[in-house]
Formats: sequence, C-alpha cells, structure tokens
Amino acid sequence: MEITSFALFGYEGEIVKVETDLRRGIPAIDIVGLPDGAVKEARERMRAAIINSGLAFPRERVLINLSPADLKKEGSSFDLPIALSVLSAAEGPALPADRSAIMVLGELELSGKVRPVKGVLAAVTLGARRGISRYIVPADNAAEAFICGGVRIAGVKTLGEAVAAMNGFSGPDNLRQNVYENSPGKREKDFCVKWTDAGPHFSGFEEIRGQAQLVRALQIAAAGGHHLLAYGPPGSGKTLAIQHFPLLLPEMDYKTALAVTRIHSIAGTLRQETLFSDADQDCLPGNMLIKIPPFRQPHPGASLEGMVGGGKGCGPGEISLAHGGVLFLDEAVQFKASVLQALRTPVETGFVTVSRAGKSCLYPAAFQLIMAINPCPCGNFAAPGRVCICSPDIIQRYWKRLTAPLLDRVDLRIQVPVPQADSLAGFPSVSTDTLREGIERARRLQWERNRADKNTENGNGWLNAAFSPHEIGRFCRLQPDVQLYFTERIKKECYSGRGSHGILKVARTIADMEKSEK
Repeated sequence: MEITSFALFGYEGEIVKVETDLRRGIPAIDIVGLPDGAVKEARERMRAAIINSGLAFPRERVLINLSPADLKKEGSSFDLPIALSVLSAAEGPALPADRSAIMVLGELELSGKVRPVKGVLAAVTLGARRGISRYIVPADNAAEAFICGGVRIAGVKTLGEAVAAMNGFSGPDNLRQNVYENSPGKREKDFCVKWTDAGPHFSGFEEIRGQAQLVRALQIAAAGGHHLLAYGPPGSGKTLAIQHFPLLLPEMDYKTALAVTRIHSIAGTLRQETLFSDADQDCLPGNMLIKIPPFRQPHPGASLEGMVGGGKGCGPGEISLAHGGVLFLDEAVQFKASVLQALRTPVETGFVTVSRAGKSCLYPAAFQLIMAINPCPCGNFAAPGRVCICSPDIIQRYWKRLTAPLLDRVDLRIQVPVPQADSLAGFPSVSTDTLREGIERARRLQWERNRADKNTENGNGWLNAAFSPHEIGRFCRLQPDVQLYFTERIKKECYSGRGSHGILKVARTIADMEKSEK
C-alpha cells in the first residue's frame, strides 16, 4: 500500500509520498526530502510512540524519503504517516493486498496518542481530486474530513487504532456521502435565504437609535454586496451599528461555505464545536460547514503579513479569513499605509496572491470592506457643540491616509452625526426583520438576473457590487432625463469612472429592493 500525506502550502497544498527503506548498518533514522525542524523531530516522536504502543520497532538502519524532494515539508502532520510507513516496511501489520494509495495525517504523542492537525479538509479535498479514496486522520479532525463526500475516513485516537485501520479499513461507519457533492443541483440552481441569529451580536437593529441613514446604508450594502465607509465623531454609534451588520447577511451558499471552511482549516481556526453539536452527530456533512458569513475585525496594529497572508506555509491572512463575509476596519486610518493599499486588488478581484520562497499561491478573498473613521484626529471636526483642535493641514494629512484609489472602490460613504437626545429615547425606527425583507427581495432579483452569467466560485460574485462595466451598461440603464441629470452631476463633482459606476450599482440595488425595473 502506498502511503501518502499532505504538505500544507497555500490554498491548494501538495500530496507527499512517504517511503521507507530498511538496510543493514548501525541502527539510525534518516529523513530526507527537505524536512524542516518539526519533521526531523518526528523520528524521535514516532520511535517512542511505536515502542510505547507495544509494537516492534525495526533494528535496521531506517531511511525515510518524503517526495517530491524540492518541496519543503513543514509541520507535525507527518508523524503518523512516517510511523505507519516504518511499520509497513518492517511488515509489522498485515497490510491489504492492493497497492492503492492511502492518505495519512496526524501528530503523535510519545504515548502513541494522535493529536489533531491543520488543513485536513484541504488535504482530503485535494486527495479526492487525485483519486485517493481512503484516509486515516485524527479523531478530532474526522468531522472536518467527512465534509468531502465519496471517500472513506478512519478517525483514530492512537497509533494502534491507525494500524488496525490499515489492516481492515472497511465498514459502513467509515463511509459517509456528501449529498451536496453528489446532487448539487437544487443547492446551486434554486435561490434560498436562511438567516441565523448567532455570533457576538446583540438583540438586533431595534437598539440602534437615531442613525436611520447609517442603518439604511447598511441595508443597501448587505443587499448588493457594496463596500462602505462610515465617518463621524466618537460616540455617534458607528461601531455599534456596524457590529450588527452580520445580522443582515444570510447564510452562505454551499460553494462559498466550503471555501470558507477550507481556509479556516488551513489557518487552524476551525474548531470542532463549530462544525456540529452533540445533538447533530448524525447530521449530513453539509451541515458541518461554516455557513455563517465571517466577520473579521483585526486590530489597527496588524502587520501586512497578518492581513494579506504569508509566513510559514504561506498561510491565509485576515482578508482571506473574511472570504464570503465582512472585513471591518475600525479606525481605518490607524492601519499601516501598506496594509490599506494592499486591499485595493482583492477588493476588486476577489482573490489575493501570496508569494513566499519563489512560490506563490492564490487565496479566495471576496469580502465586503467596511471602514469606520473619525472626521479628524481629535474626532470633533464639524460636530455641533464640540470644538475641533486640529488645523486644516492636520485634517488633510489625516484623510490622505485613505488614498483616492482605495476610496474610489468604496460605493457607500456615510456621514454619521451625533444622535439627538430625543431620538435616543424614542421607539426603534426599524426592525431587523423589516431590513431583512428588503435584502431578500433585492438578492432574489439579483440571483435571477445575474447568476447565469457569473462564476459562482468567487463568493457573492453575482451581487450588483461585482458588476463589470459591460453589465453596468446592460442592467443600469437610465431614463433620458435622469441620464442628463447624472451626466451634469458627474461633471460638477468630478467623479471618476469607477466612482460614477459605483453610484449606478448602488442605484440598481435600491431599485431591486423596491422591485423596480428602472
């Protein structure tokens, strides 16, 4: 049996073949194939785990090869495949007669217990595309591995269980079919909106008082997938209202949810409790996906690598972890200039390319960018009853941190005033359910109009915010009198081509919310 494993690098990764050769000589263990420090240490961990599991470790000289040799092997997930490869070479377990490949992932403790690892969903997905149908993974990663349908999964807790899985590797409990992968027609062709009141949110938009314009802008942004900038003095309610924004986003479609789950698996942020509860042990693999759109709120001190991705294994950054959801930059001007400028390309394309050590990888990064800033460093500029201590030069430098190319990609820019006392004490101006009704109307129309012409791999690419110039001319046509007014305003305000297109896309979304063809 050919034992393979998985090298975590970027979004795709690479399948690694694990080979073991026993030869005469002084007993020693050599690992070749460009291993890093953690992989080199696997020889001691797997040796102790084999002995402590009551299995016989070969007395010959052991040579372990990880191919391809030009790919750096990093991490601790090679412990278990190396141990099984050594035992196979020593003919410890009675292996199946077939010579097909099996993928093994897992870190070993000295006692022989198997610890969970990162990137199991990515490994199983790639392996299934390459024709590998059998997998041995840590028990804590089994639910994650089951997401990929049509494969056999053995979740093991110890090295002894892994050996037993190689001996038999059969039984109905080891095979679960993913109904979405086998019959995706209904999920892909029919429009469905499901709302989930979950996450670090409050009671709803009922508690947002005195900010009707901001709430309206958030509704439009959720309906059409538009980026948004809110600016106003401290205490006006910008952050509070934006933190409620996930309540306006329906669950993700299957393809987007699968990509989001895979990204979080690679990053190591996919927790077992987020996949299924004890009451859902028999649920379908599709129910184990992350379905709620991510809401990422990085600290202004985040580095470029932390935002874009990179580092060891070319891991994902915040913009990829926000794929299918929202990237919220509170106090956006406090972020480094390089970080803000790095957002320009993924905001427009929905992808980000991360390069490291002569190799590059492509991550999905189709997110909604929402930013909140003060009008000036002291926060009091143009606020009634407040005194601003910033000079015009300081205010200009403050706003220059958000460069024109980045602002030009933000369709909605909302000034948030300090709410009046009477509005704070009044009844709620709008309910969450009412906001969702308008969003559902708009999204249904966009699905029917745009879905057929769009690539569904890139998140919510069928929403109005992703219109190309050709589609704007096709779907955002203005009446003659409105066209004349719009042309005059473009000349007067000196809008750029992208800025004027943004106005048309927002107008199309508002019309969709009202079920208007014009």
